Amino acid sequence: MSLPPVEVPSGAMRFNSDSQKLEYWDGSQWLEVSTFSPNLDGGARGLFGGGYVSPLTGNNTIDYINISSTGNALDFGDLLTGSSVYYNASFSSSTRGVWAAGALGPAFINIVSYVTISSTGNAQDFGDTSTLNHSLAGCSNSTRGLVGGGYPSPANSDINTIEYVTIASTGNFVDFGDLTQIRRALSSTSNSTRGLWGGGIYTTPAPTSVNSNIIDYVTISSLGNAQDFGDLSVSRVNVSACANSTRGLFGGGNNPGVLNSIDYVTIASLGNAVNFGTSSTSALFQTAALSSSTRGVFGGRTSPAVLNTIDYVTILTQGNAVDFGDLTVARGNMSACSNAHGGL
Repeated sequence: MSLPPVEVPSGAMRFNSDSQKLEYWDGSQWLEVSTFSPNLDGGARGLFGGGYVSPLTGNNTIDYINISSTGNALDFGDLLTGSSVYYNASFSSSTRGVWAAGALGPAFINIVSYVTISSTGNAQDFGDTSTLNHSLAGCSNSTRGLVGGGYPSPANSDINTIEYVTIASTGNFVDFGDLTQIRRALSSTSNSTRGLWGGGIYTTPAPTSVNSNIIDYVTISSLGNAQDFGDLSVSRVNVSACANSTRGLFGGGNNPGVLNSIDYVTIASLGNAVNFGTSSTSALFQTAALSSSTRGVFGGRTSPAVLNTIDYVTILTQGNAVDFGDLTVARGNMSACSNAHGGL
């Protein structure tokens, strides 16, 4: 969709036929108008899917939590048979949670599966990513789910590809555009308008690997290449991210030591991330993150030991995370989603 002419007045409105959403012009960009409050079918629910249990051993468990409370996670069901994966990506609408690609032992997969968040049960087939890929990251608004970056087979090199699907349907991913930099082991989050990718690692020239502090953004309802948003406070690989409609959080990772710090950005603006706080454990490494409109939740860890810990923060304040409860299985390198995140 082409950019509006400069004479469009601030506050002008339009109906976006691609996203089927009402939008307004804020003087520099079209922003989606929130016209209803989603029915959360019993509350804000977060799901953790897949994960790394031990070397080359994945897990297909899906756990769920009630984000507004605290306590241990409960069993939701399993990802698709044969997809006990780690290094996967996830995103969601208010009704569906979707997991895409990942590593299955030494092999890479392109399997995409989904569940109905308000129920429990095993995942069903959604479609495929365009390549066998792992270490990618996903985000979404209420309509579209996007995945970006990764390390696909058989090329076995970092990529900058962004792909998307319509969450309410099923089918294979199609091309959206490119990140500003090739990288893998990055993280992604969103509000209803913008999708952000932060951190990661890239190899250039081989075999030298460099951790990234780059934050990219796209307008989810359009197509096109990502633009520069700003930088994380420190270069991070294996970072996790979540958001409400205002703030995006990027937590943990390593550079090269394991980090427990959490950064935040204001999604509607541009600029560098600043310190938010720290996790309740000694490190957040290869964790998964999800959110509601008030809380950011971080679950699991891989190194220096596999943990089942779940932490949470209050997104609109700044401060250290506190204990939420435990996952049903200690693991890391999984991905998470919710029916109440900032993109809905």
